[in-house]
Amino acid sequence: MSAPNKSYDPVEVASLRPDEVTRMRDEALAAIAAAADLEAFKQVRLAHAGDRSPLALANREIGALPPHAKADAGRRVGAARKQIADALKTRQAELEDERDRRVLVDEAVDVTLPWDRAPRGARHPLTTTAERMADVFISMGFELAEGPEVEAEWFNFDALNFPPGHPARDMQDTLFVESEDSGLVLRTHTSPVQIRALLSRELPVYVVCTGKTFRTDELDATHSPVFHQMEGLVVDEGIGMADLRGAIDAFVTGMFGAGLRTRFRPSYFPFTEPSAEVDMQCFVCRGGSAEPGAPPCRTCKSEGWIELGGCGVVNPRVLTACGVDTDRYSGWAFGLGVDRTLMFRHGVEDMHDMVEGDVRFTLPFGMEI
Repeated sequence: MSAPNKSYDPVEVASLRPDEVTRMRDEALAAIAAAADLEAFKQVRLAHAGDRSPLALANREIGALPPHAKADAGRRVGAARKQIADALKTRQAELEDERDRRVLVDEAVDVTLPWDRAPRGARHPLTTTAERMADVFISMGFELAEGPEVEAEWFNFDALNFPPGHPARDMQDTLFVESEDSGLVLRTHTSPVQIRALLSRELPVYVVCTGKTFRTDELDATHSPVFHQMEGLVVDEGIGMADLRGAIDAFVTGMFGAGLRTRFRPSYFPFTEPSAEVDMQCFVCRGGSAEPGAPPCRTCKSEGWIELGGCGVVNPRVLTACGVDTDRYSGWAFGLGVDRTLMFRHGVEDMHDMVEGDVRFTLPFGMEI
């Protein structure tokens, strides 16, 4: 057995030469100092202090040296690795401190800023107007009723005495959800809620409903394809036109003030007979602008009257379609425009203002509840 090679020169292991160890150490220290952030620092640490780093690989070569050379090579590599470890620790602390200081600046919150810099919101005036209109009738003992906006054609037309060939059923007036044969429409009025109320409630019925309605109108200053109505229905024993007139007068007083007259003009609706258009005396000029020589009135265009909506005694055919005994019960119904009421009450002249979502229009109305 041959003796150990005690004359082996460690210089022959290139990675353990003093100048090579110094070069690897200096290269590592320079890379550590150049790390600009913690992400770059992580890559530097893996490259110069990880298991596959140059000094880690050189350290593995020490075992191949003869005993008398291992100590010197070990001290040399160990010292270099300790310098790198100390430099890593120092640089990591510096980078973490820089990060923390940067976060304090970037994410700082100035608690002295004015708390009301963001403007308050406002409810849409159509919503508050509809609620106020409904409240007038609720105070008279009515109940709220609701119905779907996508409605079966039977509820929207047939049950309301619209004959099959009625022009309102055509696609140029009605928005069908699918084809014209689908039987589903976007409701053209809130009157289908009357039918649903009669079918689902015990008599007598006193209900009022507000909601969206849809027709194929172009959006302009006075028309919109989506508008809002309030529908009222009373079915009871001994109900007639005089009761309807009293309810309309109470509504006008509640919405526009006391002392305003109303009038009924004969009209026609398939679901009421007799039918009438309701006008109220202009609440601005109180009818005075229609007198000769009187100053003009923008609200009623100097006509002295403002049109509110339609009404009438419920057609017996509608009651029969809902299974109501017409020999015992009668009723009346009305439909009022929420958009029109808002325009009258607040002098809104263009329908675009109501639908375009400009907060400058809604904010002046505030948060009325």
